Amino acid sequence: MFEGPFAHSMIWKAQDKGLVEIKLVNLRDFGIGPRKTVDDTPYGGGDGMVLRVEPVFAAVESIKETGPEAKVLLMTPRGKPFVQADAQKLSTEQSLIILCGHYEGFDERIMSLVDLEISMGDFVLTGGEIPAMAVVDSVVRLIPGVLGGEMSAHDESFSHGLLEYPQYTRPDEWRGMKVPDELKSGNHAQIAQWRKDQAIRKTGENRPELLDF
Repeated sequence: MFEGPFAHSMIWKAQDKGLVEIKLVNLRDFGIGPRKTVDDTPYGGGDGMVLRVEPVFAAVESIKETGPEAKVLLMTPRGKPFVQADAQKLSTEQSLIILCGHYEGFDERIMSLVDLEISMGDFVLTGGEIPAMAVVDSVVRLIPGVLGGEMSAHDESFSHGLLEYPQYTRPDEWRGMKVPDELKSGNHAQIAQWRKDQAIRKTGENRPELLDF
């Protein structure tokens, strides 16, 4: 699941430039017994399977042999909602370990390894792989040198607590829809004010809880 997304676009370019190194670790390499078992039925009964504590500990401890400073992130619906400020903070870390389970969940004792529980929203996915990819993408693009134009990340949605303002490019008019005159004025102060006003408007429409009156 990871090899495709991590071999394209900005994540691939970041790796190619040597700005980031991504290693995929298969939990089954640390599984128990000849079948490399990584899960078992939950104590107390219930549906599904729970990831066992031993393989996860072995995997994390193996990684930390060469990177003891690595922060451990756990992808879970019960975690803290992931926001842009988290991506910015994580982009300054030397290294990260992202645990993305499948199954019913984790043995709670695994939490003793975890620095941050992350949720991508109030919904449940089959596993933590897609959330992990989203975290990697959002963090890597904030590493200096990855985007090239460093103001690109600075001006995006949520960077200043607001959604991003509308963007336009050529042609000036398409099927009766025109580029706002303010953006063609050449007046930088007027353009900046228009963008601020539009960001506030868009935030009020789609995410009013972000506005602080």
